[in-house]
Order: sequence, then structure tokens, then C-alpha cells
Amino acid sequence: MSDIKINGSSLEVPQQLKSTNKAADKGAGESGAGGFDAALNEAFTKVNAIQQEADKAVADLTKGGDVTNAVMAMQKADMSFQLMVEVRNRLLTAYDEVMRMQV
Repeated sequence: MSDIKINGSSLEVPQQLKSTNKAADKGAGESGAGGFDAALNEAFTKVNAIQQEADKAVADLTKGGDVTNAVMAMQKADMSFQLMVEVRNRLLTAYDEVMRMQV
């Protein structure tokens, strides 16, 4: 599995970003909308898990845990949330453009 290195910490590259040809990856019976829906649900689930890890790290910090782990978890959660918001913004922009198209 490939990693992206950012200031010495590694972040996992999602499988959706590794694949360049989605149509080749899908089975013949699988619909395009189902694949997109599943990808979004998986992304939201991962962001939620990262947020929960950050909450746990902060709770551990209040009990005398490591400050570095808490800060790293919070930064990772912040970055993943910002990415999710940016993806949402891009999807809304694309939707608006499609709705403005004349048929």
C-alpha cells in the first residue's frame, strides 16, 4: 500500500484515488450510481472514524496521555474534515452546473 508522507507522518491514500479507470474496476452487473454512493459512504465512514480517534486521543490526554498523539490526531481529523467539505463544495458546484444546462 502506498503512503503519502507529510512532515514525517504518513497518510493512507484511499483506494478510490489509486484507481484511474473506474469503469474497468466495476463488474458488469454493478451500476455507476451504486459505486459512487458506496464510495461516498465509505469516505464519510472513514472521516467519522478519524474524528472519533481524535476525540479518544483528547480524552486520553485529559487522563495524562501523550500531547503529541493528541495533536497529531486532531490535525489528521481537521485535514480529513476539510477535505470532505471541499469535496462536498465541488459536488455542489458540479450539480449547479448540470442544473443550468439547457436540454
